[in-house]
Amino acid sequence: MRVRCSLCDVVDTLSDASPLAKKLRNRPIHTYMCKECDDRITRKTEENQQKKLSE
Repeated sequence: MRVRCSLCDVVDTLSDASPLAKKLRNRPIHTYMCKECDDRITRKTEENQQKKLSE
């Protein structure tokens, strides 16, 4: 299954049998994010949470 990252438009290929591919097929509201974008968002979210805790 070919998927496109909703943030950076990178095209990846997922196995048709993978749980993520099944989720994307069955629930079109879910969007795909590549590993780099997912890691970046996770890192920034953690930084923001730490910033709020230190204030």
